[in-house]
Parts: sequence; structure tokens; C-alpha cells
Amino acid sequence: MNPFSLSVPELESKARAVRRHIINLNANSPAGGHTGADLSQVELLTALYFRILNCAPDRLDDRDRDIYIQSKGHAVGCYYCVLAEAGYFPQPWLATYQHANSHLPGHPVKQKTPGIELNTGALGHGFPVAVGLAIAAKRDNSKRRIFLITGDGELAEGSNWEAAMAAAHYKLDNLVVINDKNGLQLAGATKDIMSTDPLDEKWRAFGMEVTECRGNDMASVVAALENLPQNGKPHVLIAHTTKGAGVSFIAGKPEWHHRVPKGDEITQAMAELSDRAEEEV
Repeated sequence: MNPFSLSVPELESKARAVRRHIINLNANSPAGGHTGADLSQVELLTALYFRILNCAPDRLDDRDRDIYIQSKGHAVGCYYCVLAEAGYFPQPWLATYQHANSHLPGHPVKQKTPGIELNTGALGHGFPVAVGLAIAAKRDNSKRRIFLITGDGELAEGSNWEAAMAAAHYKLDNLVVINDKNGLQLAGATKDIMSTDPLDEKWRAFGMEVTECRGNDMASVVAALENLPQNGKPHVLIAHTTKGAGVSFIAGKPEWHHRVPKGDEITQAMAELSDRAEEEV
């Protein structure tokens, strides 16, 4: 079971804390960061680690633990912030993001960071590995589930669709693919660069069970994750998100794909993300 099992209001408060970490983490990085992508998936990762996943820092080797894979590896900043909040490593490590000899490099590396399950960064790599892990769990009669988050741009990689075919063929109902669908990739809109719509129909055509949610609405995310249909099919949750969600001047702006806040931007972002600001809304 999940060691936190937070309520929706508690998860919302935790998500604000994660966003504050993201702003500071990227602002202090000597090599930049992916602020927009990090902010996009906050509710998704917060819900997973503080309510859904059967895993904990003191059970890193538990054979029946759930496994999460950050397939869109460039959005590792959010992942680190959630892991730190969950106690997988000390929060002061966040200030070392992408510094020399840091435990927190620019993409997930299992050998460097407690809690990381797979080295990712090459887009299209995470889903195929997740399929293999799900097959292994079935053959071991393990109760573990495999979760991963993919991004819009990543779905242009053919390896994902090969993995979807295999997932459906092997009836991997222990696999949950979360599509962080924020409509942007790199420097523009997905519909202009490489359109994936109608995405729901594509997933279903490959044999996946599809659910949709409002990916930056915690109640919607939790409801979707806790009520996945149980019909012997692998799951896809299309989470409709906003890139840069939570910070007014970052949300929906393509230029924040690989930009970090500076100076007054940090002050403004932190003011918007304070618990007091939330109470005054």
C-alpha cells in the first residue's frame, strides 16, 4: 500500500510544495532545466507517490513494489522534487541539481539517485522497458503494477506503438501509461510539429483501454487513477495538462520548454505558489 495515502486537499498542498521546489531547483541549475515540462506533470506524480503507488523509500528492493518510470526523462526536475518530498533522499540535494558530481543529473540515472527505477532520456525508451517489466511481473505472479509518464513529442517515436501492440497482445492489465498531453513539444504546438490526434482512437486501435482526465486537477487525476477499468487490457490515461501549469507567466508558453526563472521571475512564481496565495483565491 502507499505509505502516505493523502487526501485530495493534502495532495493539492503537496503539489504546491513540489512546484516551489521546481522553481528553486531550475533557478539554481548551472545547466538550465525544463521548467515547463516539470510543472506540467506535478499533479500526476504527486498523486502517484503520495496516494497510488505501492512503494516507499524503505522498500526499494521489495519484489512486489509498484514501479514508476519517467519516460519523458527531460522532465526529471519534477520527479526529483517529488522523490525528495517523499523521503527518498535529503531535500538539500535539490540545490545540487546538475552541479558537478551531483546525485541529481539532467536525466534519471538509477545508479545515482535513490528511487529511480530506469535510466531514461532517449524518448521512446521507457514504454518498451515498462512492457518487459509488466510481462515479468505476470510471469512471477507478482501483484506489482508498472506506471510510466510519456510526453506529446515522445509519441512520435515508433517504439511506443510497437510497445503498445505488445502490451495489448500480452494482456498487460498491470501496466498504466499516463500520457502528459499538454499540447506542446520543444518549440511549438504538437498539432503543428507532429500531430497525434485523435490520440484516444489511436490507443484504442492498438488494443489499449483509454481513460481521460484533467491532468492539473488533483481530484480528476485521483479519480481516474483509482477507477481504471478492469477488463484484462493495458491502461492509457490521457491527462490533459498545461505546460508550465501553476505559474501564470510560464503556463502554455513554448519558450519555457528549456528556460529557467531568474530574478523577479523567481519572486513572482514563489508568490503565486505560496500556500497563503492559495488561501486568498
